[in-house]
Amino acid sequence: MKKILFRKLLFDCALFFLIALISTGVIIWVFQAVNFLDIIVEDGRDFFVYLKYSLSNFPKIISKIIPFATFFSLCYVFNKYEINNEFMIFWNFGIHKLDLVKFFFKFSFILMFFQIILASYIVPETQSYARSLIRNSNVDFFESFVKPKKFNDNIKGLTIYADSKDSEGNLKNIYLKKDSGLKKYQITIAKTGKFKTINNSKVLVLYDGQTINIFNEKITNFNFSKSDFILSRLDTDVITQNKVQETSTILHFQCIKKYFNKNFRLVEKPQEYINENCSFKNLDNIFQELYKRFLIPLYLPILFLISLLLIIKSKENITYNRHKIGVFIMGFLTIVFSESSIKFIQNTFIGNSKLLIVPFITILVFYLLFMIKLSPKLKISK
Repeated sequence: MKKILFRKLLFDCALFFLIALISTGVIIWVFQAVNFLDIIVEDGRDFFVYLKYSLSNFPKIISKIIPFATFFSLCYVFNKYEINNEFMIFWNFGIHKLDLVKFFFKFSFILMFFQIILASYIVPETQSYARSLIRNSNVDFFESFVKPKKFNDNIKGLTIYADSKDSEGNLKNIYLKKDSGLKKYQITIAKTGKFKTINNSKVLVLYDGQTINIFNEKITNFNFSKSDFILSRLDTDVITQNKVQETSTILHFQCIKKYFNKNFRLVEKPQEYINENCSFKNLDNIFQELYKRFLIPLYLPILFLISLLLIIKSKENITYNRHKIGVFIMGFLTIVFSESSIKFIQNTFIGNSKLLIVPFITILVFYLLFMIKLSPKLKISK
């Protein structure tokens, strides 16, 4: 009977947790997906690139809201069981409150390890994949981001301006500036133009215009009645290299190993390529990212223990409502602290040691509190 009751309670918590997690995740994802529409509208990417890119961000969203969904779900279910007198069934069958605490405390480590795997492996991989989609895709819908009477500079090194654009896509009074760097750029003006696809390449066909080439302050120009401006080799001005949060955990550890000796002392060395984010000045960001991936999940057992404080007092107690509010505030502050403490992470092991032991000490304190409050032997010894 004990196993059946525990399974029923765990099932209710898990079901509500999944509903809260997925529904909240989908809502946030929809809002983000709307923002990602710029990939198509502004950058001219393919629709499937947009779809894959937006879906690749879903694991990151799930990873972020797991602490909130966990604490909210446990508090809701525990409070519901107490209000409906369902916990009385547990106590009447001889199940001690401390047994319930131990059961959920053990289960919290399963969720914690899942969160670590999600944050340290799945999220970086999906974020890296999303970045590779932008890096390896082409700009297909050039027509979409050329807006009349506006300088359009979404393409790297290229500015396009058109006075007007009709329903058939014909452009009038076109201005193009292609910047090749090193004091070299090209200016093209034309009366009319239109985007076409020639031999699987995107081309802006220009009519009745002039091209001016400027290199080292020397100017050359020529007139044309028709000219093809090839666009397929151009790309939008977006970040294509992986950010810190998109770099694999193994590469981050290799970077730290490079700058620290066997005694965990920081040693500045000449820059050697490991990855684009590995540098002496960027060690703070790398430590912060590893803190997010491995240390913040340790707060999940703490959230379990905080929510289990609800079973200490029954609803008949006149202070139950205040106790319930206090538990909620404590859990909320724990989530805020776990997320905001990342700002105190430094680029040294010794400097970070205080923050590293906080979750372990907190878990120990809460568990001892339950042992003191609920242990029958300690109560008898008094």
